[in-house]
Amino acid sequence: MLQATATLARHQVEPVESPLVARITDDPAEIRQAMQLRYRVFAEGMGAQLPTAAEGLDYDRFDDLCMHLIVKDVLNDQVVGYSRILTNELAEQAGGFYSATEFDLSNIVRPGKRYMEIGRTCVDPDFRSGAVIGLLWSAMAQFMSANNIDYLMGCASIPLSDGYARTVAIINHLRDKHFTADDMRAEPKVRMPGIEVSLDGKALVPALLKAYLRIGVKVCGEPCLDKEFNVADALILLARDDINQRYLRHFARAED
Repeated sequence: MLQATATLARHQVEPVESPLVARITDDPAEIRQAMQLRYRVFAEGMGAQLPTAAEGLDYDRFDDLCMHLIVKDVLNDQVVGYSRILTNELAEQAGGFYSATEFDLSNIVRPGKRYMEIGRTCVDPDFRSGAVIGLLWSAMAQFMSANNIDYLMGCASIPLSDGYARTVAIINHLRDKHFTADDMRAEPKVRMPGIEVSLDGKALVPALLKAYLRIGVKVCGEPCLDKEFNVADALILLARDDINQRYLRHFARAED
């Protein structure tokens, strides 16, 4: 079982340090907490229209097969960070990777290579510091090494709550600085409308995606428009050998 620890002082409470633990869980209560966290982040925070909204949960058919990576605030028995993992074998059972519902992966998923797909990655708003992200990524890096994974991939969401202009500016910046080589691109199944913008996209990159980029992630081309989640999804790809270990350690140490 993966496990890593760090401490984080909670905001707006007495200065008591709360231990955080990252692990893969199969505990139904913890998985339900994770689905509640996903609902709060994606539905309440980003405006996603979820078919499971009446339950206050976010889940889909992939959740019955994937591995659930959580960061837990042990002191308060609360899941505060999350990402799900699909390996080649689990994706085969699910009928394919989740990313394949949004992108043509023929240039990305190659024979003889092992992949892990992350998805639904989110952090409780009260815990959005480098510590939680660092724990998630440390656990992912351990998983890649322990399971001989060649590539990590997944969909990084860019909110559309403010319209298309900010998102187009972000993609323009990513296109200039962070896209993969032409032969490692994924074609989106639903393209985002193109508009002219003069915004500085670098300054608008969401914190979670910015963290991915600093760890070494590349973006596999143009994003897919996900109207249900009210986001533009960028397909990310990271080779195991390209992980920025120095920056990963920086995240794990950060507390503010």
